[in-house]
Amino acid sequence: MDIEVFRKSILSNYKITKQCLSVEPYGSGHINDTYKVVFGRGETRDSYIFQKINTNIFKKPDELMSNISRVVHHIAKKQYGVPGLKRRCIHLFPTKDWKYYCLDTEGSCWRAYRFIDGARTYDILETEEQAYLAARAFGEFQMLISDLPQPRLFETIPHFHDTPSRLKDFDEALAKDVCGRAELAKAEIEFVQNTRHIASKVVDLMANGTIPERITHNDTKLNNVLLDDETMEGICVIDLDTVMPGSALYDFGDMMRTSLSPAAEDEKDLTKVQARTNIFRQLVKGYLEGCQGCLNATEMELLPFSGQLITFEIGVRFLTDFLSGDVYFKTHRENHNLDRCRTQFTLVQRLMEKAEEFEKITREFI
Repeated sequence: MDIEVFRKSILSNYKITKQCLSVEPYGSGHINDTYKVVFGRGETRDSYIFQKINTNIFKKPDELMSNISRVVHHIAKKQYGVPGLKRRCIHLFPTKDWKYYCLDTEGSCWRAYRFIDGARTYDILETEEQAYLAARAFGEFQMLISDLPQPRLFETIPHFHDTPSRLKDFDEALAKDVCGRAELAKAEIEFVQNTRHIASKVVDLMANGTIPERITHNDTKLNNVLLDDETMEGICVIDLDTVMPGSALYDFGDMMRTSLSPAAEDEKDLTKVQARTNIFRQLVKGYLEGCQGCLNATEMELLPFSGQLITFEIGVRFLTDFLSGDVYFKTHRENHNLDRCRTQFTLVQRLMEKAEEFEKITREFI
């Protein structure tokens, strides 16, 4: 983005007196447009993250930012006095009129955070230690927000991890087949039909009260936790757009989905897709340590199953978007969402093959 355009259209909403030195694209997210912006005066430099919120997905930015501000302020209050607090929690940067988002000259919605130095995210897990520390950070996040006062958070995306609802969307997309793509995805469509029986397990248990509704992150990819460059400690959970009511099983399941396989989310060579036992062990250990006893017995017992469920659900979402013409996820090549779907469904198969082994490991930490 051109600096002068940024200054006039967006930065004019903020009270920043330092000179804007650079505006560069940042990160690898699928949904929002993210930029790292550097300001300076003399020898000093300050960095911020500016994001253009995708209001095609997050249609109510006031509710979105209400959720985020309540969560980050609650976490900051609970961590008051902890060394390095500025790096352990997202700090929203307010506009001139003390709001947490603004509109640019074209009507697009923007927000700003302070940039956290000395830490980074990882798209692909490299070590067992990373798995343990990231999982502990997500578990601690769950513990920190477990006592967030009422009222209930807004559902920024209704039915986000409601797997039966996602299957309904898939069924509708398949019936319409607006792009004539169903022929290219015969095997994947068959996999959905053969696996859909697992879809309602968590929502049914929440409905009958066996597992509680919690405030959850709902998008616990490895690249949504910052790991310290020196210690590798998981210091800050980021990307809070989907923080809303949900199940802890959704969070742990997405950690499994994004951490157990060394393959990229859109890997074409499906022989690279694995469910690594050593990494699963570290995820369970770290997450339960971070949670500090806030999960109930059923939630802990279902941790291995949660990976099957969420990986299946995400695969269904990729397939639905493929059939619908790639209207949700950003794509960068032909049939990109179909490739993503195939990777997810292969991982579901790997997880099912290791179900008994993973259940045994889980019992070691309960």
